[in-house]
Amino acid sequence: MIHIGMSIGENLLDIQNNIPKHVSLVAVSKTKPTSDILEAYEAGQRIFGENKIQEMVGKYEELPKDIKWHMIGHLQRNKVKYMAHFVDLIHGVDSLKTLKEINKQALRHRRTIACLLQIKIAKEETKFGISIDEIESILNSDEFKALENIQVKGFMGMASFTDDSSIVVSEFEFLKQQYDQFSERYKFETLSMGMSGDYPVAIDAGSNMVRVGSAIFGHRNYN
Repeated sequence: MIHIGMSIGENLLDIQNNIPKHVSLVAVSKTKPTSDILEAYEAGQRIFGENKIQEMVGKYEELPKDIKWHMIGHLQRNKVKYMAHFVDLIHGVDSLKTLKEINKQALRHRRTIACLLQIKIAKEETKFGISIDEIESILNSDEFKALENIQVKGFMGMASFTDDSSIVVSEFEFLKQQYDQFSERYKFETLSMGMSGDYPVAIDAGSNMVRVGSAIFGHRNYN
């Protein structure tokens, strides 16, 4: 929910007071100026999400270095190298090829990069992600097991864009069920689902990381 007339800091405080302590809040700052991010930073926010690597790199260079930057958009493999030295978590990984590229770039910087596998739970063709069967194949492959500079920490998913809340609930519940099953074997710790319009529903379904943008910063300007 966007609160008209409230500041960024007030919006943040309102959301922080209404989500459980175990849920991490990613402030989605895409298209927003550094002044808005600084306002959120000064209100105590330290995790910010961007969906374009070039934009995130520019903000990383300008803003305080204790910010944890999350890449939340669809990832182009040829651009991983630009953020490999600082990105804290990559949400939308949807192929073994992408994991291999992240590992390659992490090795160059002598880092381990945390990743989430994006599971396709929505019916919309525009949503990215991989199937549960593909997840099994990737995690059990020798190629994956050879990747020593990445850490898959869990799953990410995006629900259908619909006014039918029952569809959204069922998609989130499906992802939580799959996450629980895989967590037993792979020691996952992060389930990233829920955005400004549906994060309370996602938390109820078991999300422990939500990606909230417009409810904090207001509507985005894509011009």
